[in-house]
Amino acid sequence: MADKSDPHEKAYWLDSPRNVDRLVHGFYIICGLLLAIDVFVPKHGPFAIEHVFGFYGFFGFFACVALVLIAKQLRRVLMRPEDYYDR
Repeated sequence: MADKSDPHEKAYWLDSPRNVDRLVHGFYIICGLLLAIDVFVPKHGPFAIEHVFGFYGFFGFFACVALVLIAKQLRRVLMRPEDYYDR
């Protein structure tokens, strides 16, 4: 891997922290707009909880967090020693 001080190394647009910050702020704005639009979208779900403001966004977020936490615990069950295939 080339050193960052190498003048011949190609610079990519995500190498700049300023561009990464712009991307993150853009995602925040898009999420906020989608949450604001939720007020104007008619909901026809069979359960009362589905009519709560931002339900689908919060449900998706918490479901994703739950998947990550479950996967971390599942790793403990499925993890094999580093030399498992060398034996």
